Amino acid sequence: MAVCPNVNGDKKHWWFTQRKLVDKYIKDAKTLMASEELNDVTSAVHLLDAALSMSPRLETALELKARSLLFLRRFKEVADMLQDYIPSLKLTATEDEASPPSSEGSSSSSSSRDGVKLLSDASMPGRESSFKCFSVSDLTKKVMAGICKKCDKEGQWRYVVLGQACCYLGLMEDAMVLLQTGKRLASAEFRRRSICWSDDSFTLLTESSSTSPPRNLTEGENFTHLLAHIKLLLRRRAAAIAALDAGLFSESIRHFSKIVDGRRPAPQGFLAECYMHRATAYRSAGRIAEAIADCNKTLALEPSCIQALETRAALLETVRCFPDSLHDLEHLKLLYNTILRDRKLPGPAWKRHNVKYREIPGKLCVLTTKTQKLKQKIANGETGNVDYYGLIGVRRGCTRSELDRAHLLLCLRYKPDRASSFIDRCEFTDQNEVDSVRDRAKMSSLLLYRLIQKGYSAVKAIISEEAEAAEKRKKNDAAVQTPAEAPMNKIAVKKAVVIKIPENTEPKPVERSKIIENTEPKPVNSNAYQGVFCRDLAAVGNLLTRAGFNHPIPVKYEALTC
Repeated sequence: MAVCPNVNGDKKHWWFTQRKLVDKYIKDAKTLMASEELNDVTSAVHLLDAALSMSPRLETALELKARSLLFLRRFKEVADMLQDYIPSLKLTATEDEASPPSSEGSSSSSSSRDGVKLLSDASMPGRESSFKCFSVSDLTKKVMAGICKKCDKEGQWRYVVLGQACCYLGLMEDAMVLLQTGKRLASAEFRRRSICWSDDSFTLLTESSSTSPPRNLTEGENFTHLLAHIKLLLRRRAAAIAALDAGLFSESIRHFSKIVDGRRPAPQGFLAECYMHRATAYRSAGRIAEAIADCNKTLALEPSCIQALETRAALLETVRCFPDSLHDLEHLKLLYNTILRDRKLPGPAWKRHNVKYREIPGKLCVLTTKTQKLKQKIANGETGNVDYYGLIGVRRGCTRSELDRAHLLLCLRYKPDRASSFIDRCEFTDQNEVDSVRDRAKMSSLLLYRLIQKGYSAVKAIISEEAEAAEKRKKNDAAVQTPAEAPMNKIAVKKAVVIKIPENTEPKPVERSKIIENTEPKPVNSNAYQGVFCRDLAAVGNLLTRAGFNHPIPVKYEALTC
């Protein structure tokens, strides 16, 4: 048997010496973690790594390391360390095993998930292969079934620590199941210990706990509040997706806006998913610019999001902006080739995707055909016929005021100065990514803003040209109608002035009769017509007809001022 010499000269077993060294590392790590300083906690992680290299399955070292990583906000490392306990990972692995693998990559990706020990091994025969959302009740049953078998062997800290890490990584369903399970286990353990204790021991425990700082209570309150926040976000997302499926796009947009514009920040992955769903709702509602803006935010948060690239390329193709659409398709093609080269989807094993590995070859063939068609359209010179009306969201033949209003709303929302405002409502898994996310958001927002300004100028020029053409057409119609109306007016004047009198009497014009009546004074007639001076010759003719041509018309005039 291997032995290790001691300092005093006697010999001890090697495992005994390593055990003492591991205990020393753990003790020093606890001391460093108690200070709650970043540098001290980082040093504690190094000590725990050294301890785990000697004793890889030591429960205390695993718990301390997981809590240290959670304190340092290294959530991805926590998930990688405890990925065997993520419920959705087991469900995905079960589905991959149930469906026949179509490629070598799918088998290799599924084989990496065979080490899950938390959930039961029974497969679900009623599930479809295209499973994208799972039931929380089924997860809870499986988690509790695995816990009942292994509650004594494995620590309960995994569910609380991993649940918090999953929440910050955007795995909200997994976080809710794990936190609820941890809460139930803690309550059950507290009830079990309170039943076993006597009244004296319970009183002593409460007195000692009251004198000590309430750190455990604060931790319990924190993850209770976190669990309530997770449930609120999941309820809002479920309502938004239900409205989207029912065709109520404005209602779906309102629910997603509550999530992304909330007062409390949301995790990065969950926020990117909500932006992607809201872009789908905007697209269904016909609001192209808003949908492109949400796709830009999704790609700023998750640059390898396949669904966001596909949606933005389709939107740009809808408004016939072929060069930008071709750029996104080329980026997507490069991403597909990278996936086929690495034989796995981008990111860690616990990261969710809206596409499966076995679907990538077929998507790549379709993408190649679409890229060739777009290149042919660009070669034919179809790049200048962009549908700016659809981009801005106005109808064809709109007025200038409608265009200005739509343009003002788009500029207020998506001007480059406000491109990175959504970052303040995002909780990042790694603070080093904030600068890169801000740069990507500003670049994509600047391109969209320029496209909107170009569309506004083009539509405004079209409206001005249509107004000028309508004015010229109106002037031409007026010029054509003026010469045609002039002869008709002359004929009407002659008919009104010249009055035919029978042969027995001498024809007298109206003006001459008026002058005679004004110059020759006559006795006032009671039946005289009193009224204002009438300049309408047609009215004069009517009066002559009523009075008769052989009788004078008694008229009483009054002095009028012009």
